[in-house]
Order: sequence, then C-alpha cells, then structure tokens
Amino acid sequence: MTEVQQAPASVGVPQAGQPAPDFELLNQYGEPVRLTDYRGVNVVVVFFPFAFSGICTGELCEIRDNIAQFKDSNATVLAISVDSKFAQRAYAEHEGFDFDLLADFWPHGAVAREYGVFDDTSGMALRGTFIIDAAGIVRYVVVNPRGKARDFAEYRRALASLVDQGP
Repeated sequence: MTEVQQAPASVGVPQAGQPAPDFELLNQYGEPVRLTDYRGVNVVVVFFPFAFSGICTGELCEIRDNIAQFKDSNATVLAISVDSKFAQRAYAEHEGFDFDLLADFWPHGAVAREYGVFDDTSGMALRGTFIIDAAGIVRYVVVNPRGKARDFAEYRRALASLVDQGP
C-alpha cells in the first residue's frame, strides 16, 4: 500500500509504520490546529506548494469535490503550505474549501521540513501526502516532484485499506 516517490527534501520523509511527527499550525481562521487532537480519526495531511497555483488548486478542488469519500473513511483533511493564514483564508473562501488550510508560514516551512518535504531551493513544500491512522501512525506516503499532480485514485485505495483494517 505504501508508495514513496522521493523528491529533493531537507530531512527524511516519515515512512509507513512510523509515528507521524506532531505539529501545531494556524488554520485559515487563525485557530491553532494540532495533529494529536485528531487521535481517534484518520488524518490526510496534504502538503502543497502555494495557494492559488494551478496544480495545487486542481488537487485541492478534487479533494473538495470528493470530501464524502474522506468522511466515509473517518478521515479529516489537513492541507498545509508555506502561505500565511491570510492567503489561506482568501484561497479557502475563493475555492469553497471547508477543510482546514494550515499556514506553515513561520518559522518558514518548519513542519514541511519535519516531514521531509520542504524544498530549500524554492522555499516551498513539495506535493507530499501522508495518511495517518487513528493511532497517529503513518500508513501511506507519497511525495511528488514539482509539477507532478497526485493521483486521486491512490487516495481512494489508501483510505479503503484503512477502513478494511479497522481500528
């Protein structure tokens, strides 16, 4: 089930079977969101380069348009970029996203670095996806290089396998 497509990053990418690194970031409303607050539900952490960019918008709109599949898998989506909470809010309102967009703004890219998906050359997060189970263990990882969109069918398969495994 685990697929890792490695792209240049600053530290190691957490692998399936490892505990997910905890973090706390502000969402688009300035509210703190902590990963450990989601114990008991699956979490899909989606790192994306920048708000309002073409591929990112397509990917996040696909999540928005298929959010029922995430909810059916007892999964919450947390989308993270290095944009500010103000940019995240404008982006969420413009696109109608009703999931949290988290600002990894300052220290710049700290959470993306912790997950091994920060690109020091461009100052942005790579397209990394981490599906974390209800116990906080990474169950699926994919990191796509710049310019390559994620395959939504992979989300479906990975989420379905979590449901099949049960708690």
